[in-house]
Amino acid sequence: MPSYTVTVATGSQWFAGTDDYIYLSLVGSAGCSEKHLLDKPFYNDFERGAVDSYNVIVDDELGDIQLIRIEKRKYWFHDDWYLKYITLKTPCGDYIEFPCYRWISGESEIVLRDGRAKLACDDQIHILKQHRRKELETRQKQYRWMEWTPGFPLSIDAKCHKDLPRDIQFDSEKGVDFVLNYSKAMENLFINRFMHMFQSSWSDFADFEKIFVRISNTISEQVMNHWQEDLMFGYQFLNGCNPVLIQRCTKLPANLPVTTEMVECSLERQLTLEQEVELGNIFVVDFKLLDGIDVNKTDPCTLQFLAAPICLLYKNLANKIVPIAIQLNQVPGDENPIFLPSDAKYDWLLAKIWVRSSDFHIHQTITHLLRTHLVSEVFGIAMYRQLPAVHPIFKLLVAHVRFTIAINTKAREQLICEYGLFDKARGMDNTEDIPYYFYRDDGLLVWEAIRAFTAEVVDIYYGSDQVVEEDQELQDFVRDVYVYGMRGKKASGFPKSIKTKEKLSEYLTVVIFTASAQHAAVNFGQYDWCSWIPNAPPTMRAPPPTVKGVVTIEQIVDMLPDRGRSCWHLGAVWALSQFQDNELFLGMYPEEHFIETPVKEAMARFRKNLDTIVSVIAERNKNKKLPYYYLSPDRIPNSVAI
Repeated sequence: MPSYTVTVATGSQWFAGTDDYIYLSLVGSAGCSEKHLLDKPFYNDFERGAVDSYNVIVDDELGDIQLIRIEKRKYWFHDDWYLKYITLKTPCGDYIEFPCYRWISGESEIVLRDGRAKLACDDQIHILKQHRRKELETRQKQYRWMEWTPGFPLSIDAKCHKDLPRDIQFDSEKGVDFVLNYSKAMENLFINRFMHMFQSSWSDFADFEKIFVRISNTISEQVMNHWQEDLMFGYQFLNGCNPVLIQRCTKLPANLPVTTEMVECSLERQLTLEQEVELGNIFVVDFKLLDGIDVNKTDPCTLQFLAAPICLLYKNLANKIVPIAIQLNQVPGDENPIFLPSDAKYDWLLAKIWVRSSDFHIHQTITHLLRTHLVSEVFGIAMYRQLPAVHPIFKLLVAHVRFTIAINTKAREQLICEYGLFDKARGMDNTEDIPYYFYRDDGLLVWEAIRAFTAEVVDIYYGSDQVVEEDQELQDFVRDVYVYGMRGKKASGFPKSIKTKEKLSEYLTVVIFTASAQHAAVNFGQYDWCSWIPNAPPTMRAPPPTVKGVVTIEQIVDMLPDRGRSCWHLGAVWALSQFQDNELFLGMYPEEHFIETPVKEAMARFRKNLDTIVSVIAERNKNKKLPYYYLSPDRIPNSVAI
């Protein structure tokens, strides 16, 4: 009688093993086997991290194996089981791989196909078409869209982490509890003694060092020492943790009535302000999104204030970016003066502090939350709803949405406030004209490496543009992203459909870059740039100044966050800047969803390209007081998971 060798791999994460009964059935072109209990006498099967083998003898020839069915039935009490993969050795000596990488919960069953990626048009056998359809029908019931906040992309329909499908939950919920992580941060930073001192102001700027100097960090120490300098202020718009707002100014804003006479002491080329604009030497950061926004009312004992500044910057003869004018609200007038470097020291310093506080709010709500976390969640939900596990695009993207829906659901439970959307054309692409924009330079290197990789994968599975256009599952995925995720807004820049291989590669590059590199660029520098509280105040406790010449150092310190809020802020940026214990970095694909050699070779070339970028960035960073390493591929996690 035909005999098969079945090898079963259990996951190595916590609680991955099971004591339940596991049954296997084989479905072949010539028939189906009885279900077989996978059990070895006097042996603890399916332990965490185990790889177990079993002989399965069937009564009749089964033909080509098309599916395997795994059933889990309760032994003593219910436990979940994480099945990595099953390998089948046939009576002919052939090996067939069945990737799974899923949790099997309670008393349930899953049906697996072999690991070869297939488009729908490749499936001609009815049972395989049926399996494909049923998988998506099941997933669409599990992964439902829900409006979380008006104006934002739709999110997963789950009120809390435990409501999520088991496959996308964190391995250990304890490890991603924000309150718990903040508490750990308080202990690690030795700031517990200050954390309950709300409404208690610091004495002066130096007083902030009491919660700062416990951790030695080169960049954050540079920020502490130089945060008041115009060069440091300007540098952060290029290479800080929010390097995406600055844009070249092609016309002076109508609501910023700044003149050459006002800024001539800052202009170094003996030209008028308008001439500097024409030459491309003037840049602007406009925080108009904050205009009219209600402040967070989570702390009724503390009045909090927002501004909506416009900041004009100048590229000097050393090709460095420095601020030359700041207006703290959008409507010009006598009570909304334009602050200048030639003003009194504390007038100018306070104006810059207000800009940094506004930048912090836009960074957290738009650059970080919306444009990486929520957009990546959209890709993840659409992927699970519209692409079966056998689809090559599912296999490509699944590593890049790992834990994203879970971290966002956790954040909605514990962390997030409201704001809105934005989009900007920026004119910051000229490397010779703006030579110190490392976010741009490194980002382009990583983008190109990802684009080359996705193009290879697309070439392997799509023989022509027509195949792309006729892939209904792919088109449904793209449509789900556009209609539900982007709310059908053309301004989002996302298409309703994709008709060419080139556009598909570009689309996949956007998905992977957003989830990996873009998130790394705006997330993991938060402790570096925001731990010195005066450089990134999370709240201001007095309104913006309406006149010049009256502010004092004591008033500035009183405007900044109190001791308690400063500590919570510091704990937050520390916790958010840490990698996960089980972090997977860009190019790492330990879950082998792809089994074909051409894709594995493409992955190897991708990793080689990334290694080259790591070397290039390391060489550039040598001896720099402010190294830029957030986009070094060995520091870019595969997905948004923190």
